Amino acid sequence: MSESFAARAAALDAADPLADRRKLFTLDDTVYLDGNSLGALPAHVPARVQEVLTREWGELRIRSWDESGWWTAPERIGDRIAPLVGAAAGQIVVGDSTSVNVFKAVVAATRLAPEGRDEILVDATTFPTDGYIAESAARITGHRLVPVAPAEVPGALGPRTAAVLLNHVDYRTGRLHDLPGLTAAVHEAGAIAVWDLCHSAGALPVGLDAHGVDLAVGCTYKYLNGGPGSPAYLYVAERHQAAFDSPLPGWTSHADPFGMTPEYTPADGAVRGRVGTPDILSMLALEASLDVWDGVFIDEVRAKSLALTDFFLECVAGYVPEGRVTSVTPAAHVERGSQVALRCEDAKQVMSALIARGVVGDLRRPDVLRFGFTPLYVGFADVERAARVLGEVLAQR
Repeated sequence: MSESFAARAAALDAADPLADRRKLFTLDDTVYLDGNSLGALPAHVPARVQEVLTREWGELRIRSWDESGWWTAPERIGDRIAPLVGAAAGQIVVGDSTSVNVFKAVVAATRLAPEGRDEILVDATTFPTDGYIAESAARITGHRLVPVAPAEVPGALGPRTAAVLLNHVDYRTGRLHDLPGLTAAVHEAGAIAVWDLCHSAGALPVGLDAHGVDLAVGCTYKYLNGGPGSPAYLYVAERHQAAFDSPLPGWTSHADPFGMTPEYTPADGAVRGRVGTPDILSMLALEASLDVWDGVFIDEVRAKSLALTDFFLECVAGYVPEGRVTSVTPAAHVERGSQVALRCEDAKQVMSALIARGVVGDLRRPDVLRFGFTPLYVGFADVERAARVLGEVLAQR
């Protein structure tokens, strides 16, 4: 069995059109299946960061805001991300954290919604910070928060719904939610759709413009490989930009930021999603990291992602003793993101044993082993090895 899976992995790697991307990253012999938490380091980024430190900051200093393009980085880098999430230029601004951008988006959505609506629907299975922020936003704006499972959103929508905050991919299970269908349902109810793309951007097609999404947020340190704590982004559909009313009207989103006037006048376009001074070091590291996407089509990435996760599930079925793990990730491609979550007894100890043997995934308490598949640098031989080691660890327990 081992020889069969290994031979298939070798053949799949040999035919992989994205295989040459792996050499663009700093990797070792570890099988790294945690890129859905922190992407690997693109190999050229340290040199770029060194240049920013020594020349742009060290030599040019304040001049770099103009001469090195620091001031326009949030919009420029947003335009680099835009094709990866199916957005035209001029609709994404980079900066702040995902949590801060969720707050901006949810509050702004309630201000964009028709008068008299007092409910915010939130994904009941959401990543905790989204729920925390949505609850605070509801209190601040005088709305009622209604937690709803994504599949039940259409039935929960009504004339009181102002905004809906949903995750494109469930962070625990890897379930891919129906962004086109749910967005259409939200619009039919007259509400505003806000999507969290943290676990989908860079792993699969999103289609923000094509599907009429109103607002969206996402991080850049997972599949986009921007580095730990790299700045997040905010998408404001062009049709909403003139009316977008940010709850955090910082000076860099002012129409005349250096006028230093006491009255706030928002800038045109996605710029009004900015708040304070851009975090230049991490932002420019992110910009350099995005070079690995040059010439890559997201449909190719999605095809490889599905092939990797299919092969992993097949190898797990072949290597792991029967009954020891159960996949909680949907089998259907239309419902699967780019990860596989396995329910497993003693999951914490099992993951520790995997890491000790060079297979890095992560744990979602109490009993889920989570494996992320980043198609730009994960290969099929990695998949075979991860499943084989998992089977050996479980056979020894």
